[in-house]
Amino acid sequence: MTRDLSAVGALDPAIVALLDDYFDVMFFQDMVKFDRVFHPHSCLYSAQGGTELSVRPYAVYREAVVARQSPSELGEARHERVLMFDQISPTLALVRVELQMFGGVMQDYLNLVHLDGQWWVMAKMWERVGDVA
Repeated sequence: MTRDLSAVGALDPAIVALLDDYFDVMFFQDMVKFDRVFHPHSCLYSAQGGTELSVRPYAVYREAVVARQSPSELGEARHERVLMFDQISPTLALVRVELQMFGGVMQDYLNLVHLDGQWWVMAKMWERVGDVA
């Protein structure tokens, strides 16, 4: 496994824990962690190829994750890194991450919000930016 969190600097340990759980969700499809990472009102967005906007509310995204094989089950290597972090207030942050899954290199913008005493992913925008070499 390759993990690079150097872009985050002196980050709130709770955000680091959220990112660790996020990467576990994406690799293992751990649905207990999914429910801790994604706020029930969160939404996933993508515009692959720039032709059509895909919008998946929490429940729809959760069903899709449950229905597919995980990268771990497929025997894929685990590579992930934080490319950018910006916290604009005690309750709002933006993180750009990169990970490999399903033969692709993915980059995600994760909009984080601090609610009910914890950090959540409130919105995720993602794009496949390349193929695994």
